[in-house]
Amino acid sequence: MYKEEPEQLLAQSFLQASEAVEEARGSMCWADLLVLLPAAPYRLAAFPFAALFHHLCASGRLSLAARYMFLLTGGCLFAGTAMGSYAVLLLIPAAGSVLVLLSVSPACAHTRVFALQMSWQTLCHLGLSSQELDPQDARPAIALSAIMLLTQKATSLVLDIHEGVVRLQLGQGLLQCALPLCSYLLFFPVLLGGPLCSFSRFRAQAESSGALPCPLRAAGQRCLCALALQGLRVGLVGGLAGRQGCTGLGCLPCLWARALLLRLAYYWHWVLDEALLEVAGFRLEAGQGDLSVRDLWTLETTHRLAIFTRTWNKSTSRWLRRLVFQRCLAQPLLATFAFSAWWHGLWPGQVFGFLCWAVMVEADYRIHPFLSAWATSQGVKLLYRGTTWVFMQLIVAYILVAVETESFSLPYLLWTSCNSILPLSRGFALLLLLLLAKKLKQN
Repeated sequence: MYKEEPEQLLAQSFLQASEAVEEARGSMCWADLLVLLPAAPYRLAAFPFAALFHHLCASGRLSLAARYMFLLTGGCLFAGTAMGSYAVLLLIPAAGSVLVLLSVSPACAHTRVFALQMSWQTLCHLGLSSQELDPQDARPAIALSAIMLLTQKATSLVLDIHEGVVRLQLGQGLLQCALPLCSYLLFFPVLLGGPLCSFSRFRAQAESSGALPCPLRAAGQRCLCALALQGLRVGLVGGLAGRQGCTGLGCLPCLWARALLLRLAYYWHWVLDEALLEVAGFRLEAGQGDLSVRDLWTLETTHRLAIFTRTWNKSTSRWLRRLVFQRCLAQPLLATFAFSAWWHGLWPGQVFGFLCWAVMVEADYRIHPFLSAWATSQGVKLLYRGTTWVFMQLIVAYILVAVETESFSLPYLLWTSCNSILPLSRGFALLLLLLLAKKLKQN
């Protein structure tokens, strides 16, 4: 009996996923091009309410307490609409984190909130994954995503309190102190997406949102950018629909194209999320968002995986650096990626993908200084940059496809296919450089 190669099985799994997506979209009209991912309709529905909030603030019709109530109530209604009964899974840790903040000292609040959030999030991941859920029901996935974002905000807040950046004024009364905290954790513009906004920034923007200029022009530009990205993504899906399979090294372009689809989906979400935040009057400082035009250019043109990693999902990268990397005494890079795998849910593909990502970034730090020292002439520099850019693109594709996998089978097929040649060779080069550095240090 004929036994298919891992590359063919891997390609077939990709094609089957694409065909399923195409069948689901077969009856869509042109207006549905924006509504392709589970949380997208709810994000789009939130735009009028975000604009209404900014208008009421600018006209002076909302007091500060009323602004917090508007954002909190909108978040609760938003959660109930998008998640249904699963919204309880989000409201419980939010209320628990606020109770911890109001009942314990700042010295130990950060450890208790972190333990509460990550324990609850892990239980939700394990509990929902063990149930036989309807694959057409997107509410559990939306709820898990919102819980992950809640963990970001809660841990960022307690770190600010622990470091003295934010001071809770408990003497004002329980309601006056709890309202801004609850509003920050659940305010609707960033309930289903980023970027991560600090509590200090949130409170300052809420207090001065009436003085901000109209954000519709900037938000409109972001929406046009999101539309262009989604159009490109839909066009790429159509171009890949007729691909029948691949063998051997011919699967590398297929892998790269699938990863490009994933990147375009992420770019679209990040641009749309920032547009929603701006419509509500919460403008981020320069460089504090998840994706700007400059970031997009950097992500697609850099030949350094380390630069790509720092630029990818920037607010989450800064949060991971602050929460794990800067506080870990031993192997901070590996610990950061291991925690990221835990935060994402510890699926087999995520564990494999994030650990591979850590090794590839470490290799990037050591290989590029070694190679750049040999690139002296202009022609050699161009060859060096062009070759390393292609290798970096393929390695990123390998990692992203692995991270987006939830089953055991696809990471195994990915590992045993020809797509593993580049990651393995890069890991082998890292090992040689480490041995060389150790030998030089001994001498």
